[in-house]
Amino acid sequence: MRLLICSLSDIASVNIRNCLFKLNDWEQIGNDGKNEFHKFEDDVVMSIPGLHIYAENIDEEAKAFGVVFDEVVFMSRHKAVSAIPTLTVHPIGNFNNADFGGRSKQLVRTAAASMTNALRDMSKMDTGEFKTSFEVTHHGPWLDSPTYFIEIGSDETMWCNIEAAEMLAHVISSNTKNDFPTAVGIGGGHYAPRFSEIANAYKVNFGHMIPNYALEGSDDNEVIRMVSDAAKASGTKLVYMHRKSMKKPYATHLSEILGTEFETISSKDLESL
Repeated sequence: MRLLICSLSDIASVNIRNCLFKLNDWEQIGNDGKNEFHKFEDDVVMSIPGLHIYAENIDEEAKAFGVVFDEVVFMSRHKAVSAIPTLTVHPIGNFNNADFGGRSKQLVRTAAASMTNALRDMSKMDTGEFKTSFEVTHHGPWLDSPTYFIEIGSDETMWCNIEAAEMLAHVISSNTKNDFPTAVGIGGGHYAPRFSEIANAYKVNFGHMIPNYALEGSDDNEVIRMVSDAAKASGTKLVYMHRKSMKKPYATHLSEILGTEFETISSKDLESL
C-alpha cells in the first residue's frame, strides 16, 4: 500500500500523476478541503497545492483522511544547474541544516527496497537522452513514514517532457519490493553513480546515502552520529563506502571508527543479480 504525493505546484509531478491516471482506472475518493485523493487498488494519489519539500507531516494528513499505506512516494521535478536530462530517486532528510524543508539533523525513514527497485527499473528502460541515478539524501519534508522521491530533471524543458513522465509512471505502477539486504552508502558527491552501479549489479538495496561534502569539517562524533542516524532510518547496520572518492588515510580512519558498531561491506560480499 502506497501513498503517492503529487505537488500541484510542480509541473513534473503533475505530469507523472496524469500519466499514472492514464495507465489504470483511478477513482476520485474525495478531498479534505485542501488535498484531493484518487485510488487504484492499494495505491492512493494525494494531490497537494503546495511544494512537496515543505509539506511537513503530510502523511499524517493522509491518515486523518482515512488512507492506509506502508510507504510514501513523492513524484517530483529535479533541478540542477547542469540541466543534464536525468531521472533520479533519493531518500530524504538532513544530515546538517534544514535549508529546504524537513528538520535539521534528522532523517526520514527510507523505503530502501522500493527505491532501489525503482532505480533498477529506470536503468533497464530505454531512457534515450536521460541518465538514471541515485541522489544522496537531501531536503524535506519531515514524515514519520518510509519515503523516497522519484524525479525528472534537470530543467523546465525536461519537467514538461511527457515521455519522461510516462517512463516514471510505468516505474511507479510496476514497482515491487525485494528481500535484499540494505546498506548505507558513504562517500562520493551529490549524485551517486557508484551506489547506482552497485545496486544495478548486486542484490543490495541502498537506504540513506551520505556524501563526502556532508562529512567535511565534522569530527568523529559527528560522523558517527550521521552514520548512526542513517543506519537507524534505513533499518540496517551495513555500510558501503565509496573508498575511491576519499583520500586513503581518511577512508582507513573512517573504517576504524565505524568498525565496532557497523559492518562495512564491499562488492565481494554481495551476490550478483
